[in-house]
Amino acid sequence: QLQSQKIDGGPDLLKSIPNMTFSKTNFTSYNIAIRGVGTKAISATTDPAVAVSFNDTALIRNRFFEQEFFDVERVEVLRGPQGTLYGRNATGGVVNIISAKPTDQFEGEIKAELGNYSTKRLRGFINVPIVDDRLDLRLAGSLLDRGGYDYNATTKNHINGRKLWSTRATLGFKPVEWLHGNLVWEHFAENDNRSRTSKQLCHRDNGPSSVGSQTGLSALVSGGLSQGCLPGSLYDDGAFGVPNGFSIPFVHLAERQFVNSTTYAKYPLDSAGNKILPATPAYLVAQGVDPYAGLTQDRDLRVINSIKDPKYRAGSDIYELNFDVDVTPSLTITSETAYNQDRVYSEQDYNRFNTNPIFNNSSSFYTLTGFGSASSPYVVTPSPYQTLMPGGIFCDPQLGCSDSMVSYDISKGRSTQFSQELRMASSFDGPFNFSVGANYTHFHVQDDYYVFNNLMTLVTTWFENSSGNPNLCGSKQAPFELPDGSPNPAAKGCAYVDPNPIDQINGEGHNYFRSQNPYTLNSWAGFGEAYYQVVPDVKLTAGLRWTRDDKSFIPIPSQALLATSVLYGGVVDRGSFAEDPIRQHWGEITGRANVQWTPKLDFTDQTMVYASYSRGYKGGGANPPGIGFTTANTFFQPLSYPETFKPEFVNAYEVGTKNTLLDGRLVLNGNAFYYGYKNYQISQIKSRTAVNENFDAKLWGAEMEAAWEPLPGLRFNFAGGWQGSSVADGMKSIDLMDRTNGNSDWMVVKPWIQMSDNCIAPKWAVESIIKTYGATKAFNTYALCQGYALSNFYRPVNPDTGVKYDPLTDAPNRSAGFDKDLSG
Repeated sequence: QLQSQKIDGGPDLLKSIPNMTFSKTNFTSYNIAIRGVGTKAISATTDPAVAVSFNDTALIRNRFFEQEFFDVERVEVLRGPQGTLYGRNATGGVVNIISAKPTDQFEGEIKAELGNYSTKRLRGFINVPIVDDRLDLRLAGSLLDRGGYDYNATTKNHINGRKLWSTRATLGFKPVEWLHGNLVWEHFAENDNRSRTSKQLCHRDNGPSSVGSQTGLSALVSGGLSQGCLPGSLYDDGAFGVPNGFSIPFVHLAERQFVNSTTYAKYPLDSAGNKILPATPAYLVAQGVDPYAGLTQDRDLRVINSIKDPKYRAGSDIYELNFDVDVTPSLTITSETAYNQDRVYSEQDYNRFNTNPIFNNSSSFYTLTGFGSASSPYVVTPSPYQTLMPGGIFCDPQLGCSDSMVSYDISKGRSTQFSQELRMASSFDGPFNFSVGANYTHFHVQDDYYVFNNLMTLVTTWFENSSGNPNLCGSKQAPFELPDGSPNPAAKGCAYVDPNPIDQINGEGHNYFRSQNPYTLNSWAGFGEAYYQVVPDVKLTAGLRWTRDDKSFIPIPSQALLATSVLYGGVVDRGSFAEDPIRQHWGEITGRANVQWTPKLDFTDQTMVYASYSRGYKGGGANPPGIGFTTANTFFQPLSYPETFKPEFVNAYEVGTKNTLLDGRLVLNGNAFYYGYKNYQISQIKSRTAVNENFDAKLWGAEMEAAWEPLPGLRFNFAGGWQGSSVADGMKSIDLMDRTNGNSDWMVVKPWIQMSDNCIAPKWAVESIIKTYGATKAFNTYALCQGYALSNFYRPVNPDTGVKYDPLTDAPNRSAGFDKDLSG
């Protein structure tokens, strides 16, 4: 069936499984959802709601998204929470891949495919008996190599090609009649130019043209009140726009920032040939230039504009030793041991579209001193910043030299897992049988996510040298604190710029964003099921599982644009610091009960009717850390959020029937289900991290599957599902694309550059600040946001109270936005 329905890998399973979806999610992860239940939380400590198992062993990290099926015996999809045998965190279900095992027959097979886009696919196996039926070897492998379906119009290269290969060696052994098993090694690797995310569409947000009575806002001022893109349909022409570049804090800062107060770009000569003070000072980037102004995206969804082609590297090695010991003819002990190494690396353009030239020509930057008087004439000398952007080209150590804004990101991770399970199962002739077992899992992962932007590097370099002494920092950065916790006199308060190329970074730069997520799991479980044949056509099943999860997560706050000075508000000048580990423990009992009836009916060949209840559990976890400010610096007051999120639980009820009719030519199955969910885990990307929230909900649905073979070789398949859902009353959250929740008296404004969250402010306050600065000049919007306390100097006075506006107390959720009621 896998071959005939062209189910080549995990994402193709939705072709035959009702109410199953498969989607790509943030970073290098994916989400399988069965009956609406999937993994919507983003954190290294998050467990998948749909477990992916290989030969009955659940693999927390796996290449199920990339790898193709090859030489498999079968693929099992278990729908609904698995309360006992597969119970750990499988609240949505299980996908279990069973590989083909060696036999005592010499056989082999090879299949090859050729196609357009230079597609080459090769699969095959060879089975070799070594010692009768006591020792057998099976070797299998697959290869996929094809060109890219997409096109990068900037590099003129086709991208999103695939080059991946897998090999598997399985040694089957049966030295004595009562002992038999298999030793398995599977290796997978991918190395190609695939992008982990698709083209990004955007309805450009130009921002407001007026605020209150203040009209005639410049594009720069309007951009400071813009979100960059607006919500909208992906199916109209407006979706192929680009963001409002003035909405990006780095652009906004560089647009209004002098190189320093005595540095100017061009000096006209007076009649005596002396340079005189001009009206236009030198800025980091060209004034009034939106990096995306006038640009649109190609209407072809498979065409992007990126300064570099993406890279995707992934690999895994799985080792398994599984064997059965027949203690008696009706009692078997099973041991399953597995070790898995997994790795992934992906880099790509952060936006997938190019920008306009933006950098000023720093070759014409000079420093002017004196007062232009006889006693203190002007003295013009070359600026120390002349080498910053010569010819309007800025050279970023990671992103290379460019005249435009360049953004890039990297997502990578490495993990190891060890699992051991022991089971004992009976096969008695009487009405009673059982299965009991225990298992242990140890898992460790290190995930890293980076964002690079050459404007971040430019701003960091400018901050380093803003005192006029370009050698102030150099390589002198040092930890803010000594190992004993005392202040370090060598700390200079300057953010470190990593000088290394992107493929050799030391990870200590503050000119880029880095999120580090080291996490360790130890999990134990004991489980058992009992089966009782009440009468020949009625069978009862009942089982329980106890699961113990111990999680340890080391929070390492991000340090982009931060250092130890008051201006920076950071804790270290380079690198990062680790906070105390977050240790979490849960011990939960889950289970299931099932009754099945197999009546003898005149109009079917076989019929089974069942009803079941199961309880599922998925452990909570720690939210990835946000921005790391020093607690000793009172100038920074970032938003806070819970450092952990709760475990989720589900009670699932199901009734259904399975039938074979027409002498086996027709299979007809149907079911109905209802789930009651507690603390479902869902992420929001905010505060430069993923904040996981919990919601109560319920869902219900029905499914039908049919397979009809009216003639030998002619087969019709049908799989259909219907589903409904509802969020519980009282659930609420902030909509990050609608922070004001439709309240026309409030609007979105920008934070200080070292903060991260947009915030909301009353229109009267925004209008007051615009009137102070003028409608055409960039203004300090961060004065209306949480965070940078020095902005209190710029905050307007509320005419109704006579008190300065305070975003921490005068706005909902400390100015983060209004909650939305999600009930229903």
